[in-house]
Amino acid sequence: MTGRMIAVVGPSGVGKDTVMQALVDAAPELSLVRRVITRDADAGGEDYDAVSVPMFLGMQSAGAFALSWQAHGLRYGIPAEVDAELAQGRDLLVNLSRDVLGAARARFGPMPVLLLTASPAVLRARLMARGREDGSEIDARLARAGFALPGGIDAIHIDNSGPLAETVKRALAALYPQKDVTLT
Repeated sequence: MTGRMIAVVGPSGVGKDTVMQALVDAAPELSLVRRVITRDADAGGEDYDAVSVPMFLGMQSAGAFALSWQAHGLRYGIPAEVDAELAQGRDLLVNLSRDVLGAARARFGPMPVLLLTASPAVLRARLMARGREDGSEIDARLARAGFALPGGIDAIHIDNSGPLAETVKRALAALYPQKDVTLT
């Protein structure tokens, strides 16, 4: 049995990491992919492996990543170990940049894409609350919020402006339509 790589995309501040963790908590068949990022370890947010740029480049050269890309001045990598998990039938959630979806599909084959959205006011409030960016960086991230997905990508659109439980319920219903999705 082969598992599915499930991409989660959306603008900064939409709550990708929160939604992904809630999905894993609600569905035992899902696991999170832990990314490698050239971001300071104390920056907060998702659970990731922080590395320096030289370390990242060394890992990349050594074939440590199934997929890697750059965005927002950082480098991101998906560990090559995901192949073994997929081969064991695990469905994996991975936080991806919209720009890398084509490469991800080329690497992992057909994969569901959850496109999380939220109102501009909600995005701004969340970005301000997390405290990782200054005002100009927040403005730049918000300017990218409406960018379209690459051509040929059919995504499952889910608004995450409201309660997390509702977002999770809609996402699970879309990912596992054969199951009765009830959350407590």
